Amino acid sequence: MATQRIDLSGKAHLRVSEQGVRGLLAACALLSIMVTLSIIAILAIENWHFFTDSDYKVNLWDFLTGTQWTPNFQDKHFGVLPLLVGTLHIAVISGLISIPIGLASGMYLSEYASPGLRKVVKPVLEVLAGVPTVVYGYFALSFITPYVIKKFFPEAGVYNALSAGIVVGIMILPLVASLCDDAFRAVPRSLREAGYAMGATKYEVCLQIVLPAAISGVLASFILALSRAVGETMAVTVAAGSTPNMTLNPLESIQTLTGFVASISMGDTPAGSIEYKSMFAVAGTLFVITLSMNWLAQRIMRRFREEYD
Repeated sequence: MATQRIDLSGKAHLRVSEQGVRGLLAACALLSIMVTLSIIAILAIENWHFFTDSDYKVNLWDFLTGTQWTPNFQDKHFGVLPLLVGTLHIAVISGLISIPIGLASGMYLSEYASPGLRKVVKPVLEVLAGVPTVVYGYFALSFITPYVIKKFFPEAGVYNALSAGIVVGIMILPLVASLCDDAFRAVPRSLREAGYAMGATKYEVCLQIVLPAAISGVLASFILALSRAVGETMAVTVAAGSTPNMTLNPLESIQTLTGFVASISMGDTPAGSIEYKSMFAVAGTLFVITLSMNWLAQRIMRRFREEYD
């Protein structure tokens, strides 16, 4: 009987512990939901004040399609399109650099590199991901622009979108490479062996078996990298400048959505002013863009999982 009481006491203690862990995990999940809802509520309230201000009644259509962004000038214009174009500059340039190189690096680490080489290369990539972004910005300003870009394009300015895009591409490259490597290594070994049994070469197995099987993880890495590029602040602010320039020339200075938020929040803008409220309008625009990107990524990954499962 004593042994039975001990066993029952141990089981009861285990149930209490499981309930405690379950409650802690539920509280963490609830906290993250509350924080997200609080951010959405603040952005919604401040955006409502911005678009219904009694002195500057900014029209939503004019805000999205206007080509002048001068909230700090006497003649105020609130067309966010120059900031959107600047953000698109950075995302496209960085994607052209990080996506193909990161995909190839992930494939090499997963399929070709020896275990010893992989143990050296992957930690180095992860160290690059830990470098502060402001360091990347000054690297672009002091090295990439004067010694690389100006060598081929002497007319480029000190601050330009090309330099910022290149350095952001370098910054998010480890993210793409590491996630692609993890996605490729998650592919079952039996699929590779089946390809080799059919007479396929290493290249054919990588391109026609491993890559399609890991496509959902590969696409996730691309979307995460582009989202990081869209949301990058300090490197872009330092390297690209702070000129809300409506241009498609990557050799000119630009300003991104995050760059404007950083510049206006670090200035002497009075709280409650229209300039202060414009910061929340830009932040709301950025929130909608990143949310749309994540929703699109989920749809794409779900579709490819259905095709390859």
